[in-house]
Amino acid sequence: MKKHKILIIGHARSGKDTLADYFREQWGYTFKSSSMAAAEIFIYDELKEKYGYKSFGECFEDRVNRRAEWHDLIKEYNKFDKARLAKDILKDSDGYCGMRSHEEIAECRRQSIFDLIIWVDAEGRVPDEDKSSFDIDKINADIIIENKRGLLEFEAKVNHLANVLF
Repeated sequence: MKKHKILIIGHARSGKDTLADYFREQWGYTFKSSSMAAAEIFIYDELKEKYGYKSFGECFEDRVNRRAEWHDLIKEYNKFDKARLAKDILKDSDGYCGMRSHEEIAECRRQSIFDLIIWVDAEGRVPDEDKSSFDIDKINADIIIENKRGLLEFEAKVNHLANVLF
């Protein structure tokens, strides 16, 4: 069975990685986050001397303090093809977790990169992200899964979605 190419989006701490982990555990899907992929491909090399990082892990953990800078570096990486990072991720993964740019989503749609875009919505439970590093909205998704009332309810919704998809 051919696996769907899936993009999972939503604000920080909304449950995107939890959804990706569930798909991985239950159906063998592989996902990579934009931050991890970008760090592996180019960001660590770009920032290690600037901030004196002693390891890849130290750089990756510090990303939360430099969200806007990471956003700008990814934007620069995607300058000539807004879907570049997405295509790099999908070379080795079934899905991408955490895209942060409306322009990137629009280009991925234009190039038919993903079969499905899922927004994990935790509005009211977690704060919205700053527009300097996150300019998308749930209108960019094909499907919205609410994650507002706890892990058990979220897992039930994810299980229902997965049963329909797979």
